[in-house]
Amino acid sequence: MKRRYNMPFGAECRDDGSVRFRLWAPAARQVELSLAGANRSMRLPLEPCDKGWFELATDAARPGTQYHFRIDGGQEVSDPASRFQPRDVDGPSEVIDPGAFDWQDRDWHGRRWEEAVLYELHVGTFTPSGTFSAVGERLAYLADLGITAVELMPVADFPGQRNWGYDGVFPFAPDSTYGRPEDLKELVQSAHDRGLMVLLDVVYNHFGPEGNYLRSYAPQFFTDRHSTPWGDGINFDSLDSRVVRDFFIHNALYWLTEYNFDGLRLDAVHAIIDDSTPHILTALADAEFDLAVLAGNVMIFLDPGTEATALRELGRHLAPGGLLLSGFQIRAGRVSLEEYGRFATAAGFEPVARWATWDREPFAGGNYAVSVHRLASSTRLVGGAAQDVPGT
Repeated sequence: MKRRYNMPFGAECRDDGSVRFRLWAPAARQVELSLAGANRSMRLPLEPCDKGWFELATDAARPGTQYHFRIDGGQEVSDPASRFQPRDVDGPSEVIDPGAFDWQDRDWHGRRWEEAVLYELHVGTFTPSGTFSAVGERLAYLADLGITAVELMPVADFPGQRNWGYDGVFPFAPDSTYGRPEDLKELVQSAHDRGLMVLLDVVYNHFGPEGNYLRSYAPQFFTDRHSTPWGDGINFDSLDSRVVRDFFIHNALYWLTEYNFDGLRLDAVHAIIDDSTPHILTALADAEFDLAVLAGNVMIFLDPGTEATALRELGRHLAPGGLLLSGFQIRAGRVSLEEYGRFATAAGFEPVARWATWDREPFAGGNYAVSVHRLASSTRLVGGAAQDVPGT
C-alpha cells in the first residue's frame, strides 16, 4: 500500500519520472534550482507564476537528488517544504518519493480512545542511540508496560544534533539526527503492528531562529501585528496570509496522510494569533474533518494557556465522544486546572478524569496535572463526574 500527500509546494515526484519544484517567494525577482550531484551541478531557472509563485518541472532531478533554491542570483536556501534535510538546516534538501515506502498496515483503524494510555516520548533521549529505529526496537517494552498510545515530541528538522524539538525550521522534514523519512514511517507501522497508536507534536506558532530564511524571500510569512515569546507572530490574518495558512494546514494533513499518524498535539495554541474568520484552528479542523480524521476518535492535545475561544473552535468540529487532553504545570501555568475546567464546560466538554504527578528534572518547578474532557453527547461512554486517578 502506498501513501502520498500531494503538496502544492516543494518537490513532488510525478508519474512520468520528472520532479516538480514550486516555491512561494513574493519578495524575489528570480529563483533558480541548484542541483548538486557527485559528478555535476547545474542551475535551472524556475518560471515565475502569479502571486509570487515560481515553478519548474524537470527530469534532471529524481528521488535522492539534493537541491537548493537560489534567490536573485545570490543566496541559496533550502526548500521550506523540504521532506528531508540530510545535512541539517543549512544543507541541501533532498527529493523524496513517498511511493517508495510499502505500507503493510492497511487494516489498522486505531483504538477506542477510552483505552488510551499515553506515553510522551523524546526520540533523541528515549534510547542511547536516539533514533527512530531504536525507538522501534523498544515498542515491545512500551506495549508490555500497558501503553496504548505514543506521543512523539516534535521531530521537524532543527539545527544541530540536540533539541527538544521546539526550534524546528522545516516542519515537513523529520530531523536527520533521528533517521530518514522511511525510518519514521517504519516506526509508525511497527507501532500499529503492536496495537499502539502514534501521535505527533507539531509547532504552528513560530519557526526556530537558525536556518530559517523565509524573511529574505517571503517576509509575508510573519506579521508585526502580533507578537509571541519567540518574536513576530505567524501571519494567519494579514495581507497574503492565504498561502501561510495553507502551508500549515497542508502540514497537518501531510503527517496524518503520508505518515499515517493517529493524531496531532498542537503546541502553544494561545500563541497562534488570528483575528480573521475563520480562525486558523477552525480552518485546520475543517480540513482534518474533511479527511475524516476528527470523526470522534482522534485526540487533540492543547498545552497550558489554551483559552475558551480555542476550545470552542476545536469543539465545534470534534464529533460527540471525541477526547481532549490538556496538561498543566501548576506553578507555571497561565490558567489553573479549575479555570480551564470552566472554559471546557462552556465550550461543551464534560470532565472525564484528571490526575497529577510530580514533574522532575529538567522540568522541575511544580506539580504537573492532566485533565481529560469528552465532547458531550447523548450517549456517554464515561460518566460525567471527574474521576481521580492516582498520580505516579
